Amino acid sequence: MPKRTYQPKKLKRARTHGFRERMKRFDGRKVLKRRRQKQRHKLAL
Repeated sequence: MPKRTYQPKKLKRARTHGFRERMKRFDGRKVLKRRRQKQRHKLAL
C-alpha cells in the first residue's frame, strides 16, 4: 500500500500558512482582516 500523501510537518506548515507569511503579501493581509472581522481566536497558524 502506498504512503499517505499528507505527512505533517509543523515548521513547513507555519512557513506556508503562518502569521509572518500572511503579513508578507497583500492578499495574506486580507485573509487576516477577514478573520479579525469574524473574531477568530486564531488568526493564523
